[in-house]
Amino acid sequence: MFGYDLIDSPWLLLRPRAENASEECSLRQTLLRAHDFDAIEVDVPTHTPALLRQVLLPVVMDALGRPRDRAEWARRFANGRFTDEEQRVIGAYLDEHRPRLDLFSAEAPFAQVAGLHTTKEETKGSALLVATAASGNNVPLFATRTEGDPLPLTPAEAARWLLHAHCWDTAGIKSGAVGDNEVKAGKTTGNVTGPLGSLGVVIPLGRTLFETLMLNIPIGHQPAEDLPQWRRPPTEARWRSRAATGLLDLWTWQSRRIRLIAEETDHGLRVCRLVLCAGDRLQAIPEWEPHTAWTFQKIPKSPTGTVRRPRRHIPGKAAWRGLEALLASERQNGDGIVETSALLSQLADVQAEGLLDFDYPLRVQTIGITYGTQSAVVEDVLFDSIPLPVAALRTDTDTYTTLIEVAEQAEDLARAVNDLSADLRRARGADPIPWDKGQRPGEFVLHALDPLVRRLLVGVRAADGDPDLLERGRTAWEKLARERTRDVAEKLLATATGSEFAGRVVEKNNREYVYRLASAEQNFHQRVSTALPRWAQTVRDLRHNDPGELTVSTAVQPA
Repeated sequence: MFGYDLIDSPWLLLRPRAENASEECSLRQTLLRAHDFDAIEVDVPTHTPALLRQVLLPVVMDALGRPRDRAEWARRFANGRFTDEEQRVIGAYLDEHRPRLDLFSAEAPFAQVAGLHTTKEETKGSALLVATAASGNNVPLFATRTEGDPLPLTPAEAARWLLHAHCWDTAGIKSGAVGDNEVKAGKTTGNVTGPLGSLGVVIPLGRTLFETLMLNIPIGHQPAEDLPQWRRPPTEARWRSRAATGLLDLWTWQSRRIRLIAEETDHGLRVCRLVLCAGDRLQAIPEWEPHTAWTFQKIPKSPTGTVRRPRRHIPGKAAWRGLEALLASERQNGDGIVETSALLSQLADVQAEGLLDFDYPLRVQTIGITYGTQSAVVEDVLFDSIPLPVAALRTDTDTYTTLIEVAEQAEDLARAVNDLSADLRRARGADPIPWDKGQRPGEFVLHALDPLVRRLLVGVRAADGDPDLLERGRTAWEKLARERTRDVAEKLLATATGSEFAGRVVEKNNREYVYRLASAEQNFHQRVSTALPRWAQTVRDLRHNDPGELTVSTAVQPA
């Protein structure tokens, strides 16, 4: 029988600070030297929350406990590392639970079920664990391998993808395990995705792995009955539908029943086959889930009229375009009421009490998966990372107002170009591009504005809340945003033909509307001026003080 001790065997890839090459570390090294590493290195972005939630955060929180209040959290965070005593406690904790942290234990393999098997003793290829590999119905576009190709995984790779499956595995039919009372015809149906599959995951990141761990640990009471999976009785084939007892239970949720099958090969110990069956089903995403923002949807039959649900990330939409959900404790936007994650809200409170530096270089990762065909296949992995000024997490600051305004202005500029396109198409007798079909030109505006917004986020953090610096930054942003928007608009205007000049009359609701190039361009410039009031005021001031300074590119249209 094989063994692979995750405590002292190297299986996690870490990037040491100020170095380019990554280092493979054991769980003990990762935690005790967390201050020496920038971050975890991952094969795909979805590994980051899986490794944090399934192992790193639960070990730290179960061993050391949660900070009781913001002051205690700030003291621990300010240390910049686990103290000698904290390291001793974590080391002792790992030693105590060593038997349950063995990947190939005969009695209780880590995050698996010992002896798991189907009636026909069927096994599947290890590619079933790997979200990016071809397996069954999951055939990634342009994949270089087929389901029939073997995919031997090292124990380290198998451990990482094992935890990924518990968090993100696809829904659909699973092999029926002996001991599972819900098996019918050798299969278990009605399975949902792993718990993270229904979230738009939001992960705050610090300067080091230690700081990232602290940024992701909630403050407050920890229920005594809340335990990670390795402190519970060994998992059996039978599964339940139940609620999570607390964060440790939620983070180490066993959404699948899995057995890795190791074998010796010419290249060493490898996992080539496995058994993967149905696992525990989470009755509902608890309201204290810390790694997602929320949206309130109107439900007529609900007692309160609304239901609070995790906010999913939208494919192709940069994280900064959803700033209202990342920054607001509760805010109304075009989609309804949105609310930030508990962890970002906690940081806002910490900063408000002066326990976190104003210019702390916080970053936020947004991670998700888009599933297709009844959530049985992975269509896309969603990922973005943005700098986020800590002061912006408080709605009473100029920093918050600045960033919300910038995000709204970017959307307004995209709409202005979309409206220009629609007016030009109507002028030539065509219908506007439907909002949900094809690529509208406003997307090119948002793409052009993306690097400007990211630069602004860094600049706003450096401004340290100085109102003069913030105002100068907003003015500079509007100037550059107007230029990028104009560049996209000019490409549309350059395609105009004689039909757009002449225009067309359209009757709607017993009224006549005239669409022609001149009015389309005039309306566009007016919308841009409305969206960018500082730039518009600059144009007015130039006209008033020195009309000779105005160029065609500066004064395209009166504000």
